[in-house]
Amino acid sequence: MLEKDVLTRFGVSMPEELIKQFDQYIAERGYTNRSEAIRDLVRKVLLEPGGLKADQLVAGTIVMVYDHHAADLPLQLIELQHNYHHDIISTMHVHLNHDQCLEIIVVRGLLSRLRELQHKIQVQKGVLYAELSVTYLDERGAGQEHADAAEHHHS
Repeated sequence: MLEKDVLTRFGVSMPEELIKQFDQYIAERGYTNRSEAIRDLVRKVLLEPGGLKADQLVAGTIVMVYDHHAADLPLQLIELQHNYHHDIISTMHVHLNHDQCLEIIVVRGLLSRLRELQHKIQVQKGVLYAELSVTYLDERGAGQEHADAAEHHHS
């Protein structure tokens, strides 16, 4: 959350036992107050299927595991990634064993396009697993380039 964000205070009523469990949850995860925990839980719910719109700008990862011996699969995956180069920020490739590779693709774009890419990866023969995980972006997360080229620091 940025300093510019306006916070709105509201009350929540809960049974005492549920509050005790929630406070334990907060303590176990190191939150400093209930508000931070509630904000994170609300964000998580909004990211669940149905919580995001297809035309919403998101960022996330596609994690896949595949058999690199499958006929032409590595070339097909590279071709797919080239077709979606505007949505792909970075990739990391890991050799899990003699037969299997794990690849993590960092993505940013419209949810519909990223789901399309994930599906096209998943249906390739030899892909054992392909999962898209995203978080929403607001207008401040839209571009790769900084609007202000002046030197600044990220905290």
